[in-house]
Amino acid sequence: MPAYNSIFNGESSPHLIGNFPLLPLRTKVRGPAYTLPLDPSLPPYLSPEPDSESYDALDEVLSLFRANTFFRNFEIQGPADRLLIYGILWISECLGKIRPQMSAREAQKEVQTIALDNNFSIPGEPGFPLNQMFNPPSSRQEAETLRQYLMQVRQELAIRLLARIFDDGNGGQTDKPSKWWLSFSKRKFMGKSL
Repeated sequence: MPAYNSIFNGESSPHLIGNFPLLPLRTKVRGPAYTLPLDPSLPPYLSPEPDSESYDALDEVLSLFRANTFFRNFEIQGPADRLLIYGILWISECLGKIRPQMSAREAQKEVQTIALDNNFSIPGEPGFPLNQMFNPPSSRQEAETLRQYLMQVRQELAIRLLARIFDDGNGGQTDKPSKWWLSFSKRKFMGKSL
């Protein structure tokens, strides 16, 4: 059975830096991404329906994370798959920081610390684990834009992930992380990590 690919691969000519897409995001985090409308009635731990105008690539990353982490191989069928791969690796990184005994506040502090850290590798830099699949930016300005976009993605994914991990299943918040999410903390998608 093949891994799940992004539905955003069919997106007509997304803005690319190297071969990484800068897709629109539903976010309040500042950055270079085009902002999709927010649905105020939607709780933070839920994603809109895929046919909604508010549905974005990060909703897809969160919905496909658990299914795709079981795959060691992933066939890239379009630029949006690169964002999907990066998002899945980022979620794995965040889950690795959360311990079962952590409170929601402790987990938020831990995850936000790594999300706000701008000292991370981008495609084309020596420390980036997937350089064989990603083309480097063609200029210093493109590299800076890509770094800002990835910062925006990392922060927004961290916010949405924490909302899901500490959801009690009835729309409220619990102070213990979900064991169903944490059970994926040791899995390595494609055998890689950020």
